[in-house]
This record gives sequence, structure tokens and C-alpha cells, in this order.
Amino acid sequence: MATRAGTSFQRRARSKRAPVPGTRPSLHNGQLLLSTGVPSLDYLIGGGLAVGTLLLVEEDRYESYSRMLLKYFVAEGIVCGHSLLIASAKDHPEEILQELPAPLLDDVIEIKESNKETEDNLADITSAAGLQDSMSIAWRYQNLPVVQTALTSSSRFGHYYDVSKTMSPELQHSVNCHSFFRPDEVPLDLAAAEFSNMNFGYVKLLRAIQRVIREEGFDGSSPQTKQRNILRIGIHSLGSVLWGDDVGLNETPESAYSLTRFLYALRGLLRTSLSACMITVPAYLIQNKAVIGRVVKLSDTVIGLESFNASERETNPIYKDYHETAFASRLVRHSEPIKQTRCGRISQTAELRMWWCSQRQ
Repeated sequence: MATRAGTSFQRRARSKRAPVPGTRPSLHNGQLLLSTGVPSLDYLIGGGLAVGTLLLVEEDRYESYSRMLLKYFVAEGIVCGHSLLIASAKDHPEEILQELPAPLLDDVIEIKESNKETEDNLADITSAAGLQDSMSIAWRYQNLPVVQTALTSSSRFGHYYDVSKTMSPELQHSVNCHSFFRPDEVPLDLAAAEFSNMNFGYVKLLRAIQRVIREEGFDGSSPQTKQRNILRIGIHSLGSVLWGDDVGLNETPESAYSLTRFLYALRGLLRTSLSACMITVPAYLIQNKAVIGRVVKLSDTVIGLESFNASERETNPIYKDYHETAFASRLVRHSEPIKQTRCGRISQTAELRMWWCSQRQ
């Protein structure tokens, strides 16, 4: 009796889940990536910021470029339709939103122009078909249904922005945005208090992030009402005195572990949710090198910024074709992949130095 030869191999079915807008899988490990808002920075850190990870930005002494990176990160989230949570102790989150640069949606403009050209061509062919009955193909074009070409959000990964213009209020309020302003959240009598060996402002911020993640279903505990979405968390100048932290005041701060405990708890929230976070830290103010070392190790990717202002590079003839206040990315650290050694599991660390200059106009 003949038996039919069978095989245990089966074609892998595609996932039925709809893709998350503004993301793409990594070419290296398939991990979901989102853009930081700066395409060249995406290329530097391996294609984009992985969902569930933390990007730490070491502020320059003038704080202008780190703040601009945070604006790009938030603006990219608005263009992609992501939910936002902006936390700050200095500037109100609403002020940060009003200063976002205007996007250059070239992909939307090109699509609209190509559709207009197609409609004009179809109109010409249809008019010619009315004069010549022999052109039957024009009759087919004439009866084609009208296709909706308007885009609610840009489908491109990574966009460019015009810093000379601000984003329109309609686009700013087109996404769900949560804000955390420390002076409004922390009473003055509890500004310097600690709970569970952590700054009270950090505790309140962690609770606010956890509440948004759970209530809007970013952790999968409750199904999202619409299609899957990403939560972008932007925290400005964390670890400064305005947050009630004293790590930048002396070499032996009383709350030396408050910032690191916050980052450890935050990473736990990010790992179990569809979210990504960018934090700017005034690293030049932190005098204790052990503290900044722990902060770097608790971050998935670290970018250091350095201004050309008041430095020897400002007068260097090599940089004469570039703007006088350019900045550089100094350190990139990836916690993945994990490498096995005799001493145990350690994370690979990649250190890159790459000048990132803005050219003179």
C-alpha cells in the first residue's frame, strides 16, 4: 500500500496584526523601531530607536541642542500619530508643544501632485474618448471609482523639519498628549521629600507614566480602542535641581541613588509596553562620576552633545563651512545583543565618535 510522503515543514503565515504607524522592523533582529525625528541620528543608532527602550541625551552646556532633539522626537510622534507624554520641571509642556518645528511632508505633497497629474491625464483621455469611439481603454478609465488620497498621518519613516516655522495648532492637537509639569504636580512642602528612597517628583512621574500605559492599553492589559499605537515619552533635563535632585550640587549628594532608581523602574515599564522614551540629562553638572556611570549603564542608548560655541573648533578652519554652533554625538551604547563570557553575561558596548555639523546657509 502506497503512502503519501509528507513533510513537517509549513509555510510561515504572516501576522494578521495591523502594522503600527510610524514604525518598521529592524533589519538585524526584527525588533520594532521608531524614528527619533532626525534621520541621520536614526542611522547612527542602528536604524532607529527600538520600542521598549530608553534613549539618554547628555545635554550640552548651552542646552539648546538637547532641547531641539527632544522637540524633534515629539514632533515626529505627532506626524506619525503616536500618543505623547511630555514631562518637564522648567518649561511647561504646552510651551514645548508650541515651539515644535513644522514638518516637511514631502511624501504627502508628492502623492497629491502625482494624483493630480493622473486625474488630469484621465480627464484628457476621457475627453478624447468622447470624440473617438474607437478608444475603448479611455472608457474604462472614465468608469473607475474615485480613490481617497488624503493621508491622516505620514507613512514615511523619519521626516525633516523646518526650524524657522512652528507646527500648526491643528496638527499639535491631532494626537493624544499628556503632560507632567513638576511645579503643578509636587507641593512645595513635599518638594524635597523622599519616598522609598526616591525623589517625590520621580515617584509622581512614575505613577503618571504607569497610569497612562495602563489606562490606554499600551501594556496589553486592556485592548486599545483603535489600532495599535505607540506612546512616546519625553522628559526634559531630568536630574537637575529643578527636579529636586542634588546630584549636580556636590560630589557626595544625599540622594545619590534616587535618579538611578527612577531609571531602573522606568525601564521596567518600557520593557512591558508599546512605548519609547527620550530623556535629556545635564551630565556636565553631575560631579560624581559613579552616578553618571550608573545612569549610562541603565540606558539603552546614550548620545552626548557638544556645542562648538566657545571652543577651539569654532575658529578651526576645517569647520569654516559649518555653522558656528554645531554639535557632535559622542557615545552610542546598545544593550543588545548580549554576549556570553566566562565571567557571565555582559552587554556589548559600542563607542562611536561622529561629527554632526549644521552647514552655513
